[in-house]
Amino acid sequence: MVVSCSDSGDDSDDGPTDNFNRAAMLENWADNIIIPAYQDYVNHLGALKSATTAFNQTPSVASLETLRNEWLAAYLAFQQVSMFEIGMAESIALRNYSNIFPADAASIDGNLADGDYNLQLPSTNDEQGFPALDYLLFGVASTEADIVTALSTDHGKAYLTALTDRLDEMANTVLNDWTSGYRDEFVENSGSTATSAVNKMTNDYLFYYEKALRAGKLGIPAGVFSGNPLSDRVEGLYSRQYSKQLFDAALDASEAFFVGQHFGSTTTGESLSSYLNYLNTMKEGEDLSALIQSQFNAARNEAANLLDDFYAQVEADNSKMLMAYDELQKNVVLLKVDMFQALSIRVDFVDADGD
Repeated sequence: MVVSCSDSGDDSDDGPTDNFNRAAMLENWADNIIIPAYQDYVNHLGALKSATTAFNQTPSVASLETLRNEWLAAYLAFQQVSMFEIGMAESIALRNYSNIFPADAASIDGNLADGDYNLQLPSTNDEQGFPALDYLLFGVASTEADIVTALSTDHGKAYLTALTDRLDEMANTVLNDWTSGYRDEFVENSGSTATSAVNKMTNDYLFYYEKALRAGKLGIPAGVFSGNPLSDRVEGLYSRQYSKQLFDAALDASEAFFVGQHFGSTTTGESLSSYLNYLNTMKEGEDLSALIQSQFNAARNEAANLLDDFYAQVEADNSKMLMAYDELQKNVVLLKVDMFQALSIRVDFVDADGD
């Protein structure tokens, strides 16, 4: 049972019935978390584009290694913004075009062969983004020298450029929207209706945690929804060493958003956590915000037992993937049921995976 000792806001058009400063929370989210994270992401994509140009000009194992390093840095930066599927990011389906995994290797091979593709089409979302680069930079051939050869063709160079340009263009589109008017619109929409910024962003956050982090990174490859492990569905399938690093970055970003931690800093501001604390929300005699943070730590501790390569983990000992998933799942209940009830927010997406 969840108990709030203050009146919480309802989902009517009358605005919140508590006095928590939702606008201050939106300002913290926009100015100290979302926009700085996008700025960092855009900077990393600029470095990725430069490394792509350098590789195309002088293809070599050394320039391939540099390109791989910049790909990883940008991929990790993407984990910081992936949950913010609101505004322009929602309109252009940023996450779907940037990180649908596994990549469609057969289609990518075809694109390399004939140079005929349209990355604007939704049907090509698994032929682009970071997973497509993962395949090209690590899996398109069996040795580094052969990878260099495969990517040194005119079609190979053009495809690498198209993929990195596409990521850069989408990220800049979203950042420019935030800094040219959407930020103010976001902060001003501080009511408690279903279309308010707080309600929409909280739903987007939950959707990301439940579907992209919990299910996408762990549950699906572990076979939670299929009955059988699917080791080829992991993030970082072809690089075979970064699955856990990407997962850790996403988990850390999810907790940081919950507590309102400023990007690149230990400073915190108004947040979902402080909103729950303002309402003095308890669950079975315990502080709900503290329970959620404790469960983040429990998930992190369980995930520490996983191999860097989740493909190898699923193949060697899938039970550890399932145990890490279970710890993530416990926070789905705390967030989706208890927190949403306390904040009088309704879930606005369809839940179809039986959890």
